[in-house]
Amino acid sequence: MNDAISNDTTSNDTTSNDTTSNDTILLVPGMTCGHCEAAVKSEVGKVAGVTDVAVDLETKLVTVTGVGVDHAALVDAIDEAGFEVG
Repeated sequence: MNDAISNDTTSNDTTSNDTTSNDTILLVPGMTCGHCEAAVKSEVGKVAGVTDVAVDLETKLVTVTGVGVDHAALVDAIDEAGFEVG
């Protein structure tokens, strides 16, 4: 089962030493409220390389932006927040 719904690559820097920022979208069906959103954002935000975390409670999607972010670390962070990636 693939935990990531999508991995998009966009460039944030057009210089010769550009870094590549990746967006990873994860489905987290157990999120239902603002407290859930805050818990997920807090834990995922601690993962090395994460620069932004967006949560959409209506679609149950978590969009993580960062450079060199380890997918397993994202899943572990969501687990630490009390949720499972679906």
